[in-house]
Amino acid sequence: MFGIVIAAIKFIILLGFLVLIHEGGHFLVAKLCKVRVHEFAIGFGPYIWKKKKGDTLYALRAVPLGGFVRMEGEEERSDQQDSFSQKSIPQRIAILLAGGTVNIIFGLVVYFILATAGGNYVSNQIEQGTEEASLQAGDKIIAIDHKKIHLKSDLEEALKNSNGNSVEVQIERNGQKETVKVTPKQQQTKNTGIYFGATGDHLNTEIRGVYPNSPASAAGLKEKDVILKVNGQEVNDDPYAVIDLTQNTTAENVQYTIHRNGQEMEISVKPETVVKYYLGVSLKKADNTLGNNLYYGFWDTANFSVSILDNLKTLLTGHVSVDQLMGPIGISTMVADTNGFAEFIYVLALISLALGVTNLLPIPPLDGWKVVVYLVEAIRRKPMREEVQMQIESWGFIFMIVLSLYVAYHDVLRIF
Repeated sequence: MFGIVIAAIKFIILLGFLVLIHEGGHFLVAKLCKVRVHEFAIGFGPYIWKKKKGDTLYALRAVPLGGFVRMEGEEERSDQQDSFSQKSIPQRIAILLAGGTVNIIFGLVVYFILATAGGNYVSNQIEQGTEEASLQAGDKIIAIDHKKIHLKSDLEEALKNSNGNSVEVQIERNGQKETVKVTPKQQQTKNTGIYFGATGDHLNTEIRGVYPNSPASAAGLKEKDVILKVNGQEVNDDPYAVIDLTQNTTAENVQYTIHRNGQEMEISVKPETVVKYYLGVSLKKADNTLGNNLYYGFWDTANFSVSILDNLKTLLTGHVSVDQLMGPIGISTMVADTNGFAEFIYVLALISLALGVTNLLPIPPLDGWKVVVYLVEAIRRKPMREEVQMQIESWGFIFMIVLSLYVAYHDVLRIF
């Protein structure tokens, strides 16, 4: 019972904060554009607290599932000089974009801070070279096939794209830049699609995540399953034992004995073979200095930003099923499972980014759709008819409700 209360408090704090900065973005830019704001509210329903200052009523409402900024002339056109509808199109667009933009900026800043504070980065300097000496200890890898290498993940991505073909490696050796040709070595691993996420003194074999469309997902493994045995061999709560036994299995299928809801179950998983390429060198660990951490933290955040856009593109092009989306129920479960302040803040940043990006999509009735309406108005030099706009937004609202129910259904299925 106590755990449920803590989880609820964590979720309310997270959601309340994200709504606060989102609506705060709209509010501040509206004020800068001299738009009259009648109410700035966190939550819906009956008032818990309210105070009027100037023209604006600041309120905290009973249902903590959102918030709003009510501006003069936003819902209906107004002739008042300080109304939203009387402002220029760039000003209206700026007000609409402000909420999602604040969420995105907050998420990236938090991710950067956590990435910088974490340290433990691997540099692009070679510690042990290749056998044929084409790459030597002390060389710095600058680029592969003209793609800049800042992080170890950049190197892995470049080698993955090579498909094992010879690559041009630009290096810095003794202060001079050189280019050498190297044929990557190949390594095959077995991938099941499960994620443990247990580190340090908290090692365990509880599954913290199952990747969509993975062999584990297809076989029926779920989050919170605890792996007890692999092919009948005890793993003693050691995730590395699970990994080693899976990789060393010669059979086509791996037999996992798991604990779920007080019962032991047997689940057979057919791993997929993943081919990885490597240069045959070892890289030095970066010195744990502020300058290095800022440098690697910046590029880590940049790569993370690109991955968000790639994931969004994958979703919009239909390469990811809609049933993999997560709604309030799934989010609350993820928040409840966080351990410690740092992990909670990390999840806060991820959800802030998701909220910001989603809100800016051109889907009625989201802010991104309203931006499209005003861009069309700028091109046509006249506003869209209100009845047409309201009809489109009504259909969009129905679509969002149906999508929310569908996502909630799959959130519940993932829990149970």
